[in-house]
Amino acid sequence: MWRPIYTVFLRSHTSCRRSFAAALLNVSRHRANANVFHFSHSAGLSARTCKALQFRKHGDPCKVIQLEDVDLPPIGANDVLVKMLAAPINPSDINMIQDYEDPLSNTVFAGTYAILPDLPAVAGNEGVAQVVEVGSQVKSFKIGDWVIPRDAGLAGTWRTEAVLAESDVISVPNDIPLLSAATLGVNPCTAFRMLSDFGDLKPGDSVIQNAANSGVGQAVIQISAARGIQTINIVRDRPQFTQLSDSLKAIGATYVIREEALRQPEIKELLKNCPKPKLALNGVGGKSATEILRHLQVGGSMVTYGGMAKQPVTVPVTYVFLNFLQSALIFKDLKVRGFWVTQWKRDHSHDERIFRSMLDELCSLIQQGKLTAPTCAEVGLQDYNKALDSAMQPFISTKQVLIM
Repeated sequence: MWRPIYTVFLRSHTSCRRSFAAALLNVSRHRANANVFHFSHSAGLSARTCKALQFRKHGDPCKVIQLEDVDLPPIGANDVLVKMLAAPINPSDINMIQDYEDPLSNTVFAGTYAILPDLPAVAGNEGVAQVVEVGSQVKSFKIGDWVIPRDAGLAGTWRTEAVLAESDVISVPNDIPLLSAATLGVNPCTAFRMLSDFGDLKPGDSVIQNAANSGVGQAVIQISAARGIQTINIVRDRPQFTQLSDSLKAIGATYVIREEALRQPEIKELLKNCPKPKLALNGVGGKSATEILRHLQVGGSMVTYGGMAKQPVTVPVTYVFLNFLQSALIFKDLKVRGFWVTQWKRDHSHDERIFRSMLDELCSLIQQGKLTAPTCAEVGLQDYNKALDSAMQPFISTKQVLIM
């Protein structure tokens, strides 16, 4: 999903390395059955372990990811022991694992994402877990609570159990659907912030987006519909286009059109019945980004959150349209921005209220049936290779979710 960065990656700072991968600790569990855990807190016994999907080098995820027993330290006074329930496979997870060879320099770069965990690392950035034990000083959680990572850019959720610092997780209601909770921390938060922070959108306004069938795209559709905002949703042409269009309209999409239609009369007819968009959301890059940019109204903004096409975003200073020379940046005063939800969370880490407020609003939409999880395929942890292979196929709208 993300465009490769062809420079040396900076390892995440100390707080990053306290990742879900490093913070997820504890417990050697020998199960008498699926619901009973046996813990040993006696000194001198063998190290506690959990099952985890780990990689020791970057490369093809299907080749470098292995299901292993991972040693886990004991619970600290400010830690919580959790059982992972479900964790999705997101494009950013794949990017953290992959390597990339620059054809110009023949240099192989480790990972194609802006932050990388230290190796060996447990993969996965997102998921939901249930608290099964709390440290002596923990005040925020009790046994039975559901929690998700505060920082979605940290790795380590593809595992069965974990010990997390109390400050590294945040609670979510345990009465929402499991798949909604497992996929809450990245895509819905990205959609929510872009719709809230990059323009004064009011009921009746419109938003145009590419990658409309992605996890972010589906969340944009549903949050917009709940706010009375129209959406113009662009997807790549495919044999099942009608089926995809119908499914997006079923969750609230106003219009669904093929990328090719952005240069055809179809879009002009559409804009006669819909106000020109104030906001464009770009998860693709390349020509697709340029096309949605040119349909913005004067003063509008395009926000780029991904680059699935792995092509640069090109912003024309001038272009010819209907025989008039126009300037995207000068005469139309368009704004071109970027957004990364991980950075947003770090920038607001000092104020829990704004993050809490966003999660509460999203969970309220879920409880009202106005925000559902993207189409998901539930896959057992043992079948991780099947899930990884499916997640990397083109034209796939189904999110693979590992069930622990």
